[in-house]
Amino acid sequence: MTRIALIDHGAGNLVSAQRGLERSGAAVDVVSGPSELEGVDGIVLPGVGTTGAAMARLREQGLVGPLAAWAGPMLGICVGLQLFFDRSAEDDTECLGFIPGAVERLPAAPLLPHIGWNDVALRDDPLFAGLGSSELFYFVHSYAPVPKEESTVIGWTEYGSRFAVAARRGSRVGVQFHPERSGSAGLAVLANFVAGCEEAKRAA
Repeated sequence: MTRIALIDHGAGNLVSAQRGLERSGAAVDVVSGPSELEGVDGIVLPGVGTTGAAMARLREQGLVGPLAAWAGPMLGICVGLQLFFDRSAEDDTECLGFIPGAVERLPAAPLLPHIGWNDVALRDDPLFAGLGSSELFYFVHSYAPVPKEESTVIGWTEYGSRFAVAARRGSRVGVQFHPERSGSAGLAVLANFVAGCEEAKRAA
């Protein structure tokens, strides 16, 4: 069975994410230290809260280096995606630097935080296999990534203005929305990530 490490950095929607991954056939280990990553097939970095608090906790846990060294599949959710970038305007935080770009506060109009369901335009990507070119997903956030390279963007939505909500660089992929709270489309995203972990495991 595919083993997924779900990182507990103190600001994640762990229960819903764990259930969604388990429904996709994965065995999920909630981890908080480097030694617990041994033998896993994929890593999920969830997030609810602020980038500053999440990065501080990852440093305290000694996870920044191991996450940077991990070459297998990794999925970032909400703040987890934001941590993939170089810096965040939230708390003026230096992040993991996996994808070139920064995280910026959304324009104040219409209202912040952005909470609710939005249509997301999806680029062809293994994470969205079996989904349409546009799907509804659930959001709760006030910040979003601004990637430097358009080629890394695999999903967009509009809330006051158009912005990136999904990005990939190599085996690291993330979404600003919450797939674990987005019904069948969200469960399909999680299932596709698990399938990608299984494929990478077989190819290793």
